[in-house]
This record gives sequence, structure tokens and C-alpha cells, in this order.
Amino acid sequence: MMTNEWIDRLRALRVMPVIQIEHAADAVPLAKILVENGLPAAEITFRTAAAAESIRLIRTAYPEIVLCAGTVLTVEQVNAAIEAGADFVISPGFNPTTVKYCLANNIKMIPGVNNPSLVEQALELGVSALKFFPAEASGGVNMLKSLVGPYSQVQLMPTGGVTPLNLGEYLAIPQVIACGGTWIAPTKAITNHDWELIAGNVREVCAMIAQLKA
Repeated sequence: MMTNEWIDRLRALRVMPVIQIEHAADAVPLAKILVENGLPAAEITFRTAAAAESIRLIRTAYPEIVLCAGTVLTVEQVNAAIEAGADFVISPGFNPTTVKYCLANNIKMIPGVNNPSLVEQALELGVSALKFFPAEASGGVNMLKSLVGPYSQVQLMPTGGVTPLNLGEYLAIPQVIACGGTWIAPTKAITNHDWELIAGNVREVCAMIAQLKA
């Protein structure tokens, strides 16, 4: 479902900032921080009414950014995200309706799974790029290692409970293409325009990634 090019871009990033924006006016200043500090990527979650407009504004201001929509639950949200300029969509769970819609319409999607049965449902449809969510609550690194034993062909994006303390453990698993990072740009920091805090988090994670790659 996802082309090798997109998987390669995600694997090069190693971390995808997962972001909840309350006010669309904050989207471009936030994207500026991400881009200028070395992490040109954002997953804008559809947990607020500002999501689609935030994606639209970021895409216009920074066309080169890797931009996706998260917490996509319905076909209507899929369409809104793609129309706004998202490169692909991510869902927290595995909804056959939205997955099949994306497949039928050539829309890139990473659906969520956290157990063998859901992995097999995804593989049955030809989908192998999956979100492991909620990662820590679902057994964390140990569960992920167990899953990739029988399903070595999957490519995973763990999200939920990933922090700088366990990031390296997740990224050490070959099937992990990138981790979702909710700590990088907290909603409160965005709302308060605490750009220096976010910039520091971005620089910290970029330094960690560079060290892991060394």
C-alpha cells in the first residue's frame, strides 16, 4: 500500500512528531520550528476541528515536509485529510471500511494494530505498513519483538508511550521504520507558543537519531 519511497522517507526520519493543534493559526509557526531544527515531518491528528486547515496551511507553507493525518477514523476524514494536502493517513485501529476505501482509491494509509489477529487481517488485504498502537500499553518492545517473529514482513510505526528513554529500543527492531513522538510538540506548548521548548525537543531527538545511526 505504501510505496518503497515513502517507507524509505519514514525510515530516514526515524521519528514522526505526533501533533494535536487546537488553533490552525499555530500550524505554520510550528512547522517552521520542525523544519528549521532538522525534523521536517508532522502527523497532525484529527482530534480537533483545526486538523484539516492546519494540514492545508502547512502544505502551502512547506511543500517539502512529510505531512500526514493521524487519528483518522472515517472515510470522510480520509477525504478531508487528502484534500487538505496530507501525503498519507494513519488510524489508531484497523477499520476494514477505511482501509479498503484507501486501497480502492490509491490513498496511502498506515492502519493501527496491536495483536496477531489484526496483523493477519492487514496482511490479508495486502497492507504491511502498520502502526503499533498503543505501543507501551500493548506490551511495548517485548510485544513488538514477539509480533515480528511470525510476521517478519511487516513494517511498523510504534506510537503511544514512546519517549527518549525507550526510543532506541524500538528503533533497534529492524521492522520499525519510525516511531511516533507525542512528546516533541505537546499541545500545551503549541497553544502557549513555547517554540523554544519545542525547538529544544526537536534538536534533542535529532541528536539521538544521529547517535543511533552512527
